[in-house]
Amino acid sequence: MKKIYFDYAATTPCDPQVLAAMEPYFFNKFGNASSLHIYGQEAKGAIEESREKLAAFIGAKPEEIVFTSGGTESDNYAILGSAHALEKKGNHIITSVIEHHAVSEPLKFLAKQGFSVTYLPVNKFGLVAVDDLKKAITPKTILVSIMHANNEIGTLQPIAELGKVVKEKGICFHSDAVQTLGHLPLKVDELQVDLLSLSAHKFYGPKGVGALYIRRGTRLETFLRGGDQEKGRRASTLNTTGIVGLGAAIALCEKNMAKEIKFQTALRDKLIKEIPLVIPEVVLNGHATLRLPNNVNFSIKYIEGESMLLSLDMLGIACSTGSACTSSSLEPSHVLLAIGLNHETAHGSLRITLGRWTKESEIDYLLEKLPLVVGKLRAMSPLYEKK
Repeated sequence: MKKIYFDYAATTPCDPQVLAAMEPYFFNKFGNASSLHIYGQEAKGAIEESREKLAAFIGAKPEEIVFTSGGTESDNYAILGSAHALEKKGNHIITSVIEHHAVSEPLKFLAKQGFSVTYLPVNKFGLVAVDDLKKAITPKTILVSIMHANNEIGTLQPIAELGKVVKEKGICFHSDAVQTLGHLPLKVDELQVDLLSLSAHKFYGPKGVGALYIRRGTRLETFLRGGDQEKGRRASTLNTTGIVGLGAAIALCEKNMAKEIKFQTALRDKLIKEIPLVIPEVVLNGHATLRLPNNVNFSIKYIEGESMLLSLDMLGIACSTGSACTSSSLEPSHVLLAIGLNHETAHGSLRITLGRWTKESEIDYLLEKLPLVVGKLRAMSPLYEKK
């Protein structure tokens, strides 16, 4: 049976070149980077090399990079750390209604502690309006957190425009770039962000390692307490092997990015064009062009998304209905509801995300099999019978 992977937004395979770069640090170069002897200094040197690679990629200084365990920790550190560091200035935070749970959950936690959170709406494409942000800012606003690209529908936010508004007010600006970093060119000064979250396993690196960009001068309350690693900003023995993998992965992304964007965009646009031709009554979720090059999200009316996923999986096709972090939930996606879909249509969503090893022949196989799956499920659907 064929095995085709269309869930790169959930996680990417670790590139073989990344694995090769990591391998020596499991046994031969295993030292603790905090140790003063040669083993420790060897590990520290490798970590600093990765820090420099990542900093150069996003246009930052190496000392502005703090390594973490991944996107969730980076988001939590940015939000909780800045809120508590700045609470004497105010208690108001602005975000959007379509943020990842790694952002929305810490904000809910802060709301219980007396912080005020404003959730900006999005239009039918999932875009935040700059004017809405301007209207939401108050003298007590201390933080704005808007994701760079949505993990479900792929829509790219106008972060540079939003950042300009935030900077004019002297407010801290955070963006979750977990889905974009490594897939699109990204410079922190152009985006005007103070804090930027990323995760290595989204760009062909290992799981369990990420980073938070912290612009020099940005105030953050220490998140993990213990040792003085990362200049006292993040205690815990550094994950040398993972950090080496992150550095190797970002170097490969820089090398391959232009070619991958062109190829994946062509495959994406082929799906966006042809799925409505072979399946009636489907809705494209997100913006047609202002979206990630590898993301396609359709809602297919009159069927249930989980049944569609299981049927595709039996044919060797791995897709998703949305965020991997909420795939066990029976509730419809908060993102799809926010862009105006009703519950029934939102339940029929299909997210197809492409990557470095996707082939056009695999796209053709999906276009052949998906209409058959949808037809079979609609034949059993009481919603379709009532149409």
